[in-house]
Amino acid sequence: MINSAKGINEIVDNLRHANRPGYAHGVRWDRFFDDLEGQLASEWEAERAALDTEAERLRLSRVTLGDRLRGLSAAGPCAFEFLDGAVLSGDVVAVGADWVGISLETTRGAVLAPFGGMSAVGASQPDLLRSARPDAIAPARGLAERMTIGFVLRDLARRRVPVALHAVGRTFTGTIDRAGADHLDLALHDAGAPRRSAEVRGYRLVPFVSIAWIGLEDLSALA
Repeated sequence: MINSAKGINEIVDNLRHANRPGYAHGVRWDRFFDDLEGQLASEWEAERAALDTEAERLRLSRVTLGDRLRGLSAAGPCAFEFLDGAVLSGDVVAVGADWVGISLETTRGAVLAPFGGMSAVGASQPDLLRSARPDAIAPARGLAERMTIGFVLRDLARRRVPVALHAVGRTFTGTIDRAGADHLDLALHDAGAPRRSAEVRGYRLVPFVSIAWIGLEDLSALA
């Protein structure tokens, strides 16, 4: 298409510099030139639109869920739907390699959610479109954006942070004793109680893949 367009352009330029025998004849040629230029402009617009569309499709094929969530961090509260059926409203405050941190809208609590535990994220159409724009998608540069869910869970275990672990079909409250590559050990005790031997009423080995979301008392747990 580009070669043919250049050919038309050269013809127009050559004819414009040719001698015209008369006024009426010149008017007819001018109209002819206008038609050719209009056709040339239409072809260029169509080709540019096709190239832009293909480039946009290629760009979007490389966009990740983490990119979109980072783009939603300035959107205000979103509705997060989880595999256990819970629907929570809150702001995106941190995004890692495979998890998102959410500040809940109605309480001072926070949520740590692995990507695999979410079923959907609800936001307005303008916010969703904006989150996919190139200027809203920044490359992951911070340390938190490179951390995996296992890294964060090991940090919670180190600091003895109490959690409410919402698995598919069950909810456990307690403290993470240790976290491996794809699972964690949870000491069960009442919410708000310290992890003391007398308070612990059992232990659970929980695979990461079964975790829908983890409730935290406040955002300092994600700091």
